[in-house]
Amino acid sequence: MRKVKNSKSSSGTRLDPAVRRQQILEAAIVYFAEAGFGVQTRELTRRIGVSQPLLYRYFPSKQDLIDAVFDAVFMGRFDNNWIDLLRERSMPLRDRLLRFYGQYAKAVYRPEWIRIYMYAGLADKGWNQNYMAFVRKKLLNVMCEELRTALVPAHLLKDAPPITGREIEFVWNLHGSMFYWGVRQNILKFKSVSSFEVRTKDAIDLFLSGAAIHYPLIVEEAVNRGKKKAR
Repeated sequence: MRKVKNSKSSSGTRLDPAVRRQQILEAAIVYFAEAGFGVQTRELTRRIGVSQPLLYRYFPSKQDLIDAVFDAVFMGRFDNNWIDLLRERSMPLRDRLLRFYGQYAKAVYRPEWIRIYMYAGLADKGWNQNYMAFVRKKLLNVMCEELRTALVPAHLLKDAPPITGREIEFVWNLHGSMFYWGVRQNILKFKSVSSFEVRTKDAIDLFLSGAAIHYPLIVEEAVNRGKKKAR
């Protein structure tokens, strides 16, 4: 169990408050990943090696600490360069998805991320819903736009409505399968017989094979539905 270092550095000077806050936050991430969010602050401070007054100096309440953990573990690891990568149309969509999930998985599907995500869902305080809404807006909408560009005929695109809920659900099939790989590895401790790279290629190839057939039909259905409403 990681504990917070002494308030003084090896040179005898006191730690900068920002450094001390970060130490407490990192220790809390490790502990919440192990024990969940139902622990008492007294047990939390004992395990991470700080006093309660010191903890409350940096995080006035347990909820403030939990919110900081959520921001660090979930929002803080999001790289906006992933959006640029997904939109790099000089590269085939398959290659973009392979590169994206290679980077995304290394940053996100880590043991503490997966465990805290699962504990947060059980706590049912809205953190997971907020994160999923964030992923939908930042990632899945972009994936849908790129699928439209790569797979849907131009004559349909000119009349297509904004990205539909069904399109988002279609992309969740891929994104959810990637997440479940992380669950199998870090929660269920069930190791895949294939490497992450091979497993990712198989998942993306399977997804794109189906998308080539079904995605244009999904957009065409949305176009026809819009025309009927306009009559």
